Amino acid sequence: MKIYFVEDEVNISEIIRKYLTRENYDVTVFYDGETAMEHVGDPVDLWILDIMLTGEIDGFDLIKAISKANPEAAVIFTSARDQALDKIKGLELGSDDYIAKPYSTKELMLRVKAVLKRKNSRPGHMTYSDYSIQLDSREIRQGDKLIELTNKEFEMLLVFLKNKQEPIERKLLLETIWGKNYVGSDRVVDDLLRRLRSKMPLLRIETIYGFGYRLL
Repeated sequence: MKIYFVEDEVNISEIIRKYLTRENYDVTVFYDGETAMEHVGDPVDLWILDIMLTGEIDGFDLIKAISKANPEAAVIFTSARDQALDKIKGLELGSDDYIAKPYSTKELMLRVKAVLKRKNSRPGHMTYSDYSIQLDSREIRQGDKLIELTNKEFEMLLVFLKNKQEPIERKLLLETIWGKNYVGSDRVVDDLLRRLRSKMPLLRIETIYGFGYRLL
């Protein structure tokens, strides 16, 4: 999971970065709104934003930009100002959660895990690496880039995503995608997988020789 953390207090940002990294999150820190604004369209799972930032761009400006450039990203914002007003405004702008300063690292970690859990359990929505997958519309995005798959490529992707970390037999892929009455060569599985890997190179699909495949 990729997290962008925007905080102009260096001591706080370094402490939080260490805690998030310890939880195996991929963390990037920005110390001002101007630098963060250049990355609002990046494929990120979660932004943690301080409302009060040095410079012309504050956390509210960033929330607005993120909601337009990458609406799939979750947002947690923090503030030490008038908490009631900031909370209302931030939530109205589309943020997912709010935490008042000063906060404990333990509380922030719990909020981060809860928000990411809700994000990844949205009906009809799945994520993998930098990919955002809408099941109902069959739309796949990597940041601003739209990835177009054929019906069979998408069906193969779903089999892997729904059985992540599990060995999948070639026969199961063949029957699921082409049907049990398919009588052609099973090489179609290899050809389809090659095309899927070409379009989505971040998929870590392991070949299990003599058996099938596994999505890591």
